[in-house]
Amino acid sequence: MGIIVVEICDGSLITQIDLESILEAQFPEVAVIENSCLSFCGMCAKRPYAMVNGKRIFAKTVEECLELIRKQIETELAVFS
Repeated sequence: MGIIVVEICDGSLITQIDLESILEAQFPEVAVIENSCLSFCGMCAKRPYAMVNGKRIFAKTVEECLELIRKQIETELAVFS
């Protein structure tokens, strides 16, 4: 379905985990899209990050970033409930 879009850069450190499987299993409303570049040059090599409905989410570790992504998804879903 995908009322929430999570975009990741294929060069981002967040690709160390299977973000698509994790998020889409937990949140059926989410669509994860992997792009070759999200135009935040250099960021993908320094920190794990993703875009959640156009909002940049980043952290120092993959685990911390995943938790922040989940929180942003929950915030976005609250708008629709």
